[in-house]
Amino acid sequence: MGDTKLRGKEQVRTAFLDALLAQRGGLIGWVPVCLGIGIDTYFSLSQEPNQVIMASVWLLAITLLLISRWVHPALAPVVVGCSLILAGAGIAQWRTAHVAEPVLSFRYYGPIEGRVVNIDRSASDAPRLTLDNVVLARMSPARTPERVRVSVHGDQVLQNYQPGETLILTGHLSPPAGPAEPGGFDFQRHAWFLGLGAVGYTRTPVLRLAAPSDPTLAMRVFAIRMKLSSFVQAAIPGEAGAFAAAIMTGDRSAMRQETLANLRAANLAHLLAISGLHMGLLTGFIFALVRYGLALSATISLRYQTKKIAAVCALVVGAFYLALSGGNVATERAFIMVAVMLVAVLLDRRALTLRAVAMAAIIVLLWQPEALTGPGFQMSFAATTALVVVFGALRRFDMSRWPKWLRAVFSVVLSSFVAGLATAPFAAAHFNQVAHFGLIANLLSVPLMGVLVMPAAVLAICLAPLGLSGVGFVVMSVGLRWILRVAETVSGWDGAVGHIVAPGPWVLSVLAMGLLWGVLWQGKSRIAGVVLVICAFVSWSQVTRPHLLISDSGALIGVLGPEGRALSKAAGDSFVARIWLENDGAVTDQEIAAGRPGYQHEGRVVRVQVGDWTVLQVSGKTALAELNGCGGADVIVSNQKDVTDRPCTVFDIDQLRQTGALALDTNERGDLVVTTAQEVTGDRPWNAGPVLAGEQIILTQEDKKGRQSDP
Repeated sequence: MGDTKLRGKEQVRTAFLDALLAQRGGLIGWVPVCLGIGIDTYFSLSQEPNQVIMASVWLLAITLLLISRWVHPALAPVVVGCSLILAGAGIAQWRTAHVAEPVLSFRYYGPIEGRVVNIDRSASDAPRLTLDNVVLARMSPARTPERVRVSVHGDQVLQNYQPGETLILTGHLSPPAGPAEPGGFDFQRHAWFLGLGAVGYTRTPVLRLAAPSDPTLAMRVFAIRMKLSSFVQAAIPGEAGAFAAAIMTGDRSAMRQETLANLRAANLAHLLAISGLHMGLLTGFIFALVRYGLALSATISLRYQTKKIAAVCALVVGAFYLALSGGNVATERAFIMVAVMLVAVLLDRRALTLRAVAMAAIIVLLWQPEALTGPGFQMSFAATTALVVVFGALRRFDMSRWPKWLRAVFSVVLSSFVAGLATAPFAAAHFNQVAHFGLIANLLSVPLMGVLVMPAAVLAICLAPLGLSGVGFVVMSVGLRWILRVAETVSGWDGAVGHIVAPGPWVLSVLAMGLLWGVLWQGKSRIAGVVLVICAFVSWSQVTRPHLLISDSGALIGVLGPEGRALSKAAGDSFVARIWLENDGAVTDQEIAAGRPGYQHEGRVVRVQVGDWTVLQVSGKTALAELNGCGGADVIVSNQKDVTDRPCTVFDIDQLRQTGALALDTNERGDLVVTTAQEVTGDRPWNAGPVLAGEQIILTQEDKKGRQSDP
């Protein structure tokens, strides 16, 4: 019996080691996965690790890397993977410290001076100025944010401002806002890595203080970008010109929100962002143009390797396009992907492989680890990986007998379907919507982008020195107007957009791990990836939304009822209201949501029930001052500072600025559980201003009875 058990254990051990050895040859794909696990773990921490902990992490990572040389060959990759996970956390922490800049810790109103480094448009359609070299009144340089972003309200024309100009204005600034609800998108962290120390707005004229002087290379490129954007918009009027400027220069400041909404609803927003599609189309067109152009000369084609010359030319053009577009994260990621593939051509390797995708992911994660948590990184690499896997599998099938036109049509349909399917769960998780007719819209638009729009854009730029750019722009405008018409038509169809509830905190991580396991693992254990994907979707389907949400301003609350979330007011705090409704997966107008039952309005006091608990939301100083005691409530929420000692739990504006937004629910015992945004985000460097300990607040039934019996 003992021998049988020993043989059984030995067989299991042998099978395990054989399974690990079978992964040889594809281990490069696991490098970005391990780095990503470490990065994701770091960003999920509730407390920032101190220097001692991080030094220990790096020491352990190096130790494991050294140990891997002496362990069994099958176990060595596992040890190296653990080392990479620790290294990923260390890289993310280093990046967090490296980009650190002062963050405004209070609300500021007064003069703002700064140099223009970017011009864009906000979600509310207001033009925005990003300024650096900021000077604020009565504030030392050590406490002044290095960069701020100001929305400009009124009829001011921002295109008249020159990159590098120093402007002065009077405006409101505040620290970057935290999540609209606990566990929601953390804009504070996003702003930290953008270098934004404050955001705000102005309603007064923006004045020029000084002309650009001693511009840096980045400023010169920015100036060229804005001049080219103006040139394109002058050549192509209307929304088509704004679209052209966006895809050629990355300047979206002229795009209307209605157009953006149509593109999103038709799943065509990826055509607007300068990402893998644009970079691939441009560099692919240049590669083909140079290669076939050189092939016209027998002397050159026989003496030189025209394929490699074309790859170098495409690489140079791609780098110029990266610089011209402003170098945002999506474009950098796209350029790295293209660069890896073109370098593979120079090294006589197959360009589009999982190895190339893995190398691109490694470079991005080492350069900007924070990109891992963004939709751009996730959707781009999901689409690319899926396309590589599917088209790699198709090489086993002989389609040479198919007509060329049929093969081309099949490739377009399949690539649109695969890319859409691969990115759908990530798009749904981040944007809470699914474009049901996205495949149709992409089939009608993407081929035109490749064969007409991008080549016409290149032609227009090449003919510009001769004064003949209009030839390219005319052709380009035809394609762009078609795409805009497709977006408008498809987005207007009944049921064009489906709304999805926001997933739980670990759903995307489990889903991504399952998909990657299914792609990268070799052997029968690949089925484990399918199990993880199923678990992720089951968990997503079981997500429950908070019963009551309270904004960090104290001016808006939303209670979940049978008709959906009912909001306490029909206007104001519209951004927060939209986020709540989107995360519920039931988007509607704020005015409609405010008309739903669930509240008792008593002047400027709103009363709502959460189980057996009564919550009052009090707006304004007068209403708060007139409130007698707790007004029969267990919890009071106010957008004002409360100086009265009340025998109930109070969240006034000062308290809310420390806790952030609130979510209220009851547990199985009937206790009221208050989850704060600060509790979820934790005490991290990007949290501006003073913070509380971040502990969950639970109001028990015993507390409630005690207050009721207290005379």
